[in-house]
Amino acid sequence: MRQRQRWDHAVARRVYRVFVEARRRWAAFGELWRRSLQLRVVVSTLALSSAVVFVLGMVLQTEIVGRLLQTKTSAALSQIESASFVVQRELLGINPGLDNTRGRFATALNRLTSSNPDDGPASSAAGAYEPVLADGGGKTEGGLVTSAGPFQDVPAELRTMVENGTAGTQITTVNREGTPTTFLVAGIPVSSTARAMQLYMLFPLASEQRTVSVVQSTLVVSGVVLLLLLAGIANLVTRQVVRPVRQAAEVAERFADGKLDRRMPVVGEDDVARLAESFNEMAESIQEQIRQLEEFGQLQRRFTSDVSHELRTPLTTVRMAADVLHASREQFPAGLARSTELLVDELDRFEALLGDLLEISRLDAGVEELAAEPVDMRLVVRHAKDAVRAIAGGTGTDVRLVLPDQEVTAEVDARRVERILRNLLANAIDHGEGLPVEVTLAGDDEAVAVTVRDYGVGLRPGEAELVFNRFWRADPSRNRRTGGTGLGLSISLEDARLHGGWLEAWGEPGQGACFRLTVPRTQGRELTTSPLPLPPIPAALVGAAPAADAAGTEGAAPAGQAGPHEQPAVAAGDENRAVWHSAEQRQDDKPVWEEAR
Repeated sequence: MRQRQRWDHAVARRVYRVFVEARRRWAAFGELWRRSLQLRVVVSTLALSSAVVFVLGMVLQTEIVGRLLQTKTSAALSQIESASFVVQRELLGINPGLDNTRGRFATALNRLTSSNPDDGPASSAAGAYEPVLADGGGKTEGGLVTSAGPFQDVPAELRTMVENGTAGTQITTVNREGTPTTFLVAGIPVSSTARAMQLYMLFPLASEQRTVSVVQSTLVVSGVVLLLLLAGIANLVTRQVVRPVRQAAEVAERFADGKLDRRMPVVGEDDVARLAESFNEMAESIQEQIRQLEEFGQLQRRFTSDVSHELRTPLTTVRMAADVLHASREQFPAGLARSTELLVDELDRFEALLGDLLEISRLDAGVEELAAEPVDMRLVVRHAKDAVRAIAGGTGTDVRLVLPDQEVTAEVDARRVERILRNLLANAIDHGEGLPVEVTLAGDDEAVAVTVRDYGVGLRPGEAELVFNRFWRADPSRNRRTGGTGLGLSISLEDARLHGGWLEAWGEPGQGACFRLTVPRTQGRELTTSPLPLPPIPAALVGAAPAADAAGTEGAAPAGQAGPHEQPAVAAGDENRAVWHSAEQRQDDKPVWEEAR
């Protein structure tokens, strides 16, 4: 019993492996079928040609077999008519006695087989035969018909037809020495002075069957050869058409990779050559436009950088004068003292704007370098919170930290990551309407993520795609509490790209907004998932937020739990969520949401 069970398990495993291998091969063929135009054309041509060849072969075979049988039947009828005259002469004056009838039948059959009654073309076309003579009126005591020859091989339908006085033919198959043999049986009535007789001739169809077999084999071989030739021709013709398309695709891929000098070879003057010329002209135009855009971008970045640097000197002078006035504001009238304070505030904002412009110009120029080293991300989060403590205190916002108990280490540039979190916190405080702001940190084996969640005005549909644009504001009429420059989130996005990470946004009107920063644990690793979900899990599903005082405290995540895991970055088409990949992951600088639109 156990041996039978083991054998059944072994058979089941083999069947499963065969099924898996067949499924894998079918999937590979399906992938090749979808990707190869040449394969589809060749297979389609082969399938249609097979149908045409099959129909044509059946028509030819039917026509050939019909002609052979028609020729055989005509020759057989001509042969039996000639033989009937010989038999009629031999049976002339036959007595009605049984013994005399059998003897005369034997003599007539010997006369037919020993001498050909007709040496014409019909006789040669009919071929060999076996004659049969039967007495239509004389029967033996057992009720059998008096006959000579293999009368039992004559079909009953043909006997009835001949007995009614009509000549005819019929094809039948009989057993001869254990082998099925096919005959064309011809029958004709023979008149005598005594009674009606019937003459039958059995013509073997072995020669015709061999001819039909040769025809069938010839048609099959010819059809296979024709299909192979058609497949080869279709492959050759399709290859001549597909090759330029593949070359164009390869050149286009190289062109998209930045090799703008790649062109298609132009051979001849046909349609493919004109396609290559048009493609090369298009590539030349695109290359020229890209070169102009690059030059314009370089000039723009250089202009921004030069202006920012040139403004440093007069700004320093104005700052010195403003500091002197601000230090002496107590001696000024109230209106003048207030103007001095406003001047200093605006100068602070102007200096911050110049610093951001210089940072953006360096990032655009690609001269920024990443000073990555292993850092405990919990310390970076705490430092970012401390940096915005004054802003949070001024608006009465409670900043809550949800940090894991274990150390969460990642190779990052601590200064840049802290700047990202500081910008996100300042943005959350500015739009949080005084409601608590939650900062959550989690990590897994591949990545570390930080989310900054507020419960303020939120984002309208489509605004999550715009928050990282430079100088973009959700509501231009709304006053800023933090006096931002409008470049903080743009710089944060570039810093995230520099780390090879993601910076994502989500928001809904009246439910607040959530920003998620995801960076790889180790530099150079490609991100596939994030340890924290976005959109965030509703508070009703995760419980109440951790308790905190006015200054903000830390709520630790459960021991051994770094945070919920989630699917990859974004689903295309989500209007409230945008994903920006790193420069290493993408060749261009356009965000995914732009391509998805």
